Amino acid sequence: MKTNIQSFIAALSGAILLTGSAQAEIKVGTIDMKQVFDTYYKTKDAESKINEARAQAKKELDERLDSFNKAQEEAKKLNEEANKPELAAAAKADKSKLLNEKLQGLGALQREIQEFQQSRERQLSEQSVRSRNNLVEEINKVISDKVKAAGYDVVLDKSGQSLNAVGVVVYSRDSFDFTNDVVTELNKSKPAASKADKK
Repeated sequence: MKTNIQSFIAALSGAILLTGSAQAEIKVGTIDMKQVFDTYYKTKDAESKINEARAQAKKELDERLDSFNKAQEEAKKLNEEANKPELAAAAKADKSKLLNEKLQGLGALQREIQEFQQSRERQLSEQSVRSRNNLVEEINKVISDKVKAAGYDVVLDKSGQSLNAVGVVVYSRDSFDFTNDVVTELNKSKPAASKADKK
């Protein structure tokens, strides 16, 4: 059974043969989308922002975990004091009551930490997806303009892989590739000192 990619390549080959016999030419272009993403300055800026947000979330989570660990130590001490045999019954009751309150507080704090962690992970994931979608939109706009200007009929991504983890484009002439043109166009608006340069 052929994969979608194999079917596409078979259809493309058939189209090329048919148009070849009709003396028409198909103009093929190739692009390395991984290289475009990796060398677009906004990709590095977006990664930097996500990493800053992750570091801040980790700092806030660590602060909450510190509070939880301190409260846990306090509960442990209260438990030890409440179980001292020399302690009077009234004092034991007071310590047990305090321990109970402390344990309830620990349970609430644990739930809060879990909710915070899940919420932050979701926010970071959404921020990452939004950022990537914006980058894809900007990159596709430049590619579309280049494709129209050059009159390409078909454009293949050289960095794409098949289901067998083999490159979809096995070979193409260097003259087909317009990756550097796209990267140059995208980086024309790069500020003099972007965050990526400071790293």
